[in-house]
Amino acid sequence: MKQDGFFRVAAASPVIRVADCAQNVEAVLAALQSAAADGAGAVVFPELCLTGYTCGDLFHDAALLAAAEKALSCILQHTATLPLVAVVGLPVAHGAALYNCAAVCCGGRLLGLTAKQSLPNYSEFYEARWFTPAPETPIPLHFAGQDTILGSGLLYRCRDVDGLCIGVEVCEDLWVPAPPSIAMARGGATVLLNPSASDEVIGKAQYRRNLVKDQSARLYCAYAYADAGEGESTTDLVFAGHNLVAENGTVLDETPLFANGTAAADVDLDRLLQERRRSTTWTEQPADTVIDFDMAYTFDPEKMTRKFPRTPFVPADQGDLARRCETILGLQALGLKTRLKHTGITHAVIGISGGLDSTLALLVAVRAFDALGLPRANITAVSMPGFGTTQRTKNNAESLSRALGVEAREVSISAAVQQHFADIGHDPAVQDVTYENCQARERTQILMDISNQQNGLVIGTGDLSELALGWATYNGDHMSMYGVNASVPKTLVRHLVQYAAGAFGGEIGEILLDVLDTPVSPELLPPKDGEIAQKTEEVVGPYTLHDFFLYYLLRFGFAPGKLYRMAVRAFDGMYAPQTIWKWLHNFYRRFFQQQFKRSCLPDGPKVGSVTLSPRGDWRMPSDAGLRLWMDELEAVKPDP
Repeated sequence: MKQDGFFRVAAASPVIRVADCAQNVEAVLAALQSAAADGAGAVVFPELCLTGYTCGDLFHDAALLAAAEKALSCILQHTATLPLVAVVGLPVAHGAALYNCAAVCCGGRLLGLTAKQSLPNYSEFYEARWFTPAPETPIPLHFAGQDTILGSGLLYRCRDVDGLCIGVEVCEDLWVPAPPSIAMARGGATVLLNPSASDEVIGKAQYRRNLVKDQSARLYCAYAYADAGEGESTTDLVFAGHNLVAENGTVLDETPLFANGTAAADVDLDRLLQERRRSTTWTEQPADTVIDFDMAYTFDPEKMTRKFPRTPFVPADQGDLARRCETILGLQALGLKTRLKHTGITHAVIGISGGLDSTLALLVAVRAFDALGLPRANITAVSMPGFGTTQRTKNNAESLSRALGVEAREVSISAAVQQHFADIGHDPAVQDVTYENCQARERTQILMDISNQQNGLVIGTGDLSELALGWATYNGDHMSMYGVNASVPKTLVRHLVQYAAGAFGGEIGEILLDVLDTPVSPELLPPKDGEIAQKTEEVVGPYTLHDFFLYYLLRFGFAPGKLYRMAVRAFDGMYAPQTIWKWLHNFYRRFFQQQFKRSCLPDGPKVGSVTLSPRGDWRMPSDAGLRLWMDELEAVKPDP
């Protein structure tokens, strides 16, 4: 299996003993062996961990400095065969200066010594008494038996792991106005490691967490922070071992306070690089010093800990979901409100079927009209029963319109479509795409003409998932005057309606819950025994899968093979690999073939990070070739 850009990063806080380098090196080696067994490719340890951060004036003692250097030599010797990068902290003397350094080691090689740039000398910190800030230019030196360099802002670039470039900053360097990690990231660093000794006081843990999380977001990077813990002197301070691993604004793992544990996470280097490429405000600058190395690292997918949510558009936390739903409904309504104010239009026309999408569009229109102070009766909800309409959806459409206080109209399309069949010479017994699309286009004509009668705006109901798959009739339900659902995926539509059901309660809530319980269908084929016969997901595939594919394709540009492997992992126990591959194949086919429909979409509000507006987020030629993607899919096709 391919590595797919995944790389495991760990931040470890072993129990150390102040000034006991021999004890500390044993603790570090044990943690390194454990991390290597768990599949880590990079492990960062706390600041000055080989001596202890709280040595005080012992840092001026030659015996301690010599012991620290010997301890580092021991680590280099014992990790020569480990396929990982280890970052350990120790004091390094050179000439008249003493530096607080992070030694970067790999395969028995001392790649470099990154020196601390910003020395805190306030409150409980007194580092300027012992240490010198990092030199402005790197210094070549012989240390721990090897020739290496010492400096700040050094970059460590791995030649045999795509996308891996490591930068190191030490503790306080992160807390200053212009952290060195900024220049390192702009120079190419994708993984930032921070050996730290941050004593614990009330409220500091959340502040530290936010620093790490936010730095990973603004730099499009993975950031691992290793904090000193048990074993440091408690003369005046307490260290809690708060370790963190974050990626692009999300904390992937962290240790509880007072635990001396290890935080580890599988970061996605592909994702980070894609974020940088798509951001035109991200600018690179040449790094002053780059150290190349090899490490023969192989990511083991069997040990992967990273989880891929099945519904990436939907927050897992229920409180967050409720807030998200309220915000989205507000964005949709504000977009429509603004369009109505700009045009001076005071009426709206919506085709309502009793399905999810039209229900959501009606709820949004009601919000917008309420916000404008316009009567809800100025909204005309048009039910247009045809050959496939069931009594259940018809009743829900009518009941919801009445309960919301909008004007409800019913215009049957059966006679008009039958006449159209006769006009074009189509046999009604042939229930093909012509049979279906004639109905969709007749409905659109009705809505457009009623809007002309009322000087109203036709509100589109189609959602993002349907647009991605081209599941709309061209110049039928594909067309409107403002598409309020255009950037809302199907998996999120359900939650928005669910949220509205809870907010309204009573009769409206009951109707909305029944809409939610109704199978998704365009209702263009005659029902069987009064029940919906045409179920969308049986034709195009499960929307849960398609929304998963859509999110990672549009948001990060992942290749088909990676998408397939992620989906297999995410939907394990729900869909078989063969099923996932089948619908992924269908997704790509439809996504490419149906771009022409998306190239002429009506306006609609953007509510999330992924949308398909041809004027905004997604510009794609309608005749783009598909072979590259299909070839890669064929290469990962599972056995039957």
